[in-house]
This record gives sequence, structure tokens and C-alpha cells, in this order.
Amino acid sequence: MARLHEYQGKALLSEKKINIPQGGPASSPNEAKKIAEEIDGPVVIKGQAWLTGRAALGAIRFAETPPEASEATAAILGTKIKGISIDTVLVEEKLDIEREFYAGIIIDDVSKAPMVIFSRVGGSGIEEIAQEHPEALARAVIDIRTGLLDYQARDLVRQVGIHGKLQLGLGTLLTRLYSVARQYDARSAEINPIALTSDGKLFAADCRIAVDDNAVYRHPELGIEIAREFDRPPTPLEKVAWQVEKNDYRGTFYFIQLEEDFKKGDGVIGFHGAGGGGSMMSMDAILNRGYKLANFVDTSGNPPASKVYRAAQIILAQEGIDGYFASGSGVASQEQFHSARGLVKAFMEVPLTVPAVIRLGGNAEERAIAILERAQGKIPSPVEGYGKDDTPEFCAERLDSLIKAGMAPMGEAIGLKYPQAKEPYAFETVSGGTVTLDHSACKECVSKICIETCVPGILVLENDLPVLKISDEEAKKGGCIECLACQIECYFEGNQGGYVDLPLPELQKG
Repeated sequence: MARLHEYQGKALLSEKKINIPQGGPASSPNEAKKIAEEIDGPVVIKGQAWLTGRAALGAIRFAETPPEASEATAAILGTKIKGISIDTVLVEEKLDIEREFYAGIIIDDVSKAPMVIFSRVGGSGIEEIAQEHPEALARAVIDIRTGLLDYQARDLVRQVGIHGKLQLGLGTLLTRLYSVARQYDARSAEINPIALTSDGKLFAADCRIAVDDNAVYRHPELGIEIAREFDRPPTPLEKVAWQVEKNDYRGTFYFIQLEEDFKKGDGVIGFHGAGGGGSMMSMDAILNRGYKLANFVDTSGNPPASKVYRAAQIILAQEGIDGYFASGSGVASQEQFHSARGLVKAFMEVPLTVPAVIRLGGNAEERAIAILERAQGKIPSPVEGYGKDDTPEFCAERLDSLIKAGMAPMGEAIGLKYPQAKEPYAFETVSGGTVTLDHSACKECVSKICIETCVPGILVLENDLPVLKISDEEAKKGGCIECLACQIECYFEGNQGGYVDLPLPELQKG
């Protein structure tokens, strides 16, 4: 789920005529001071972070005057709380609260439908309320064909002993909250607390809204950077990885950064998994040897070689890792030589300067291991390849041995460079890449290995030169699956006339 900050969620509530306190977000003490001047009264300053218990952590402060609001904002901005750096605060009027309630709309996995939950007790987490005040809670499954109807919402409020005008007001608020959740495809939308003020008005004093990952594309107006549930803002590399993932649905690619502040020698490993269960066992094998993980990556479900290549590039962009460990399912149905080519391309180009142990268990694993072994001498650091019969524990032990042996790069870490093609024959690929075949090199090529190893079989010889047998447009729409054979196989078995450019411009920006 993609979480919204409190100020973003409150803006959506306000659209549906749910009262929110006067105020707004600020990213500097001066902005906070101006908002406090407009409010012209006591204010609360709340650091915008996906955390519970912000007050106890010093991220919520009160101020009586605009100068005090500026000082409180300066104290919150830039601080790190549980690893989260706060760069925005919400400055709001301080409400005169008489009573607090809880309301939430969640997607219930058991009933496979939205559920509305209401409590006459608010302020605490719903789990605590349910445990300490079960009689204060009422809930009901919502029929998505009709939505939450007025009488249903009022009945829910009545069930916990609230009647009269207050029952009507809370019932109306519940239907409006459901309207927000439905319009923005929320997996959860909570107001906690709903504040009843001394003048009898109901306000959303705090809120939490999380949008379904699969619906983020429908809501560009929300400005969600990554359709993932984070308890912190995404890192630059996570943003880069998302740009790959969101536009390429061929197989799985998931990247999350686990460590940021580390240096060479801290025992931090770049981790590259494939498949959930196998990846978990492989991570445990590394952790059990005393290492930490810089990241978690999953490339599974038959990803193209290009996606594995980009994943490896992102992992290697984490400066300071002491090793590269790739290990996942030992019985993967995907053709492992695709992953091997993607890794070899990344290791040669970035280049790899730390030991790597790669476990590629599954279809054609022998061919995949051979591709890795063939690249030895063209990759600066040692790379060992293993298959399904080699356990994650054994592979983790091998990486540990290479690291502890202090294996220095075996060659100059300059990266793989290609000369400019003299007679370029080029076409674009589905993920924004470009395949270039230098026909001046192809003329002298004896093996014509690109024809033999092109997985989709889209290359043919014409006048003894490799060309597309499909149109450029068909290649761009996915006819070229970016198997990387025309680069990797050409480099080792041909005349080095093929190159596949798969840009990651965001990586340079990140």
C-alpha cells in the first residue's frame, strides 16, 4: 500500500466536506510562522512521518504564538526519528476537544470486501481499543454495489450507545469517509481521533490513508512516488528501481533498501533474490554468517535479461558493499541463462569490484553457470556460479571465504567500453533500450553467433549481415525480448559487434 501523509489525507477528507482543522503543511520555520499568523491562535505542529506515537518521539509540539511555532518547527525539521528524516510539518489550529472517536474503512481479507469500523473510544490504535474496550467497537461489511448507506452508518454508531444529533453527525462522517476510500482506491482510510469540540463540531484531528498499490496509476493527482508501503520516504535508489518496475511487467522486480549509512568493511552485502521462499532462506544464510543486507531484490517470474541487468546495476550503485550474493529458488522454472547474461553485462559494465556468488538453480542452470564462468577475466572481481544442488548455506560460506580472503580485483576496474559503431544497424526495444549491431564488425564475424542464440529468433542473415526479420515497430513493441544474446554471446563468441544500450538515467540523477 502507498501511504499518504496526514496533510495529504486531510485534503482528500476536506474535498468530501469532512471538517479538518485550519492550517497547512510547511517545510521551513518561516512557512510555519506564516500559517500560525493566519490561524491567529494556539497551534499544533506535527512532523509528517508514517509513525505512531509521534508526540512521545518529539515530533508533535504546541505553540501559543507564531514565533513559538517557528521555533517548534525548527526543532522538528531535519530530525531523524526511527531512521526517518522529517522534512515537512503540518501546522494546525489547536482544537478544544471534549471527546474522541475512531472511524476506519479497511479492505477485509476474510470477507473480501470493505469493512467499516467505528469506536466510541478514539486516540489509541484500533488494536488497543479492540483489546481494552471491545464493547466500544462496532463493525460491518459494506456491499460495494450500494456503498455505505446513511441508515447503516447511523445504526453502526447507535450500536455503541450514541444517539441523537451526535449519532446523525457521526453517521454522515462515516459515509463521507467511505466515499473518500472508494474514490481513491484506499486499502485503508482511518480518522483517529475524530474530535468532538466544545462547540459541538466534528473534526478529523488525524488521519491515515493508504492507497492500493495496483490503483496508484489511476491517481496521478496524489503525487505518489512509489506504489509500495514504506514507513519512511523512499530512498533515491528505490525511486530509480520503481521507474524500472512500474513500466515493465515482464516478470517480477522488487527493490527495497535496508541499509544506507555504511562503508566498505562494515560487512554489508548486496542481495539479489529470485522467488520468495528461496530468497528468505538465502538471506538467512548470509545473516547467519554475521553480515548485514544492503537491500532486498527479487527478480523472478521469468524476467527478461534486461530487467536482471538493471537490478544488478542498482544493487552495485550502493557504494560500500563487501559482496554480491544472488540466490533464490533452487527449482525456478525461468530460463536461468537470461539472468546470467543480465548479471554478466552489469558486472562487466559497472564494473563489479567485490566478490560475487551467484546461485542460479532451475531451468538450464548448467548453461547459466557456464555463461558466468566464461566471463572470468573480463570482470575485475571473482564470480562463482552454483546450481540447485548447492545449498544457500554453502553458497553463503563461499562468499564469506572470498570476502575474508581479501580478494582484490583481478583486473583494472574500468568497466566495459565499446567503440562507436562504424556501420550501425540499430532498432529500439520495449523498455526504452537500443540494440546496435556494427555491420562493419559483422562482416568479419565467422560464427554469426547472434543468429543462433537470439531467443525470439528475430534476426536473420541478409547479404551475410544480421538484420531484423520483423519490422522495427514490432521489435519495439516486444518482438525483441532483450535477451542480451546479441551483446553477450557476440562479445565472447563473435566479433564484438553487438551492443544493447539499456539506459537508467535516473540512476545518474539519483
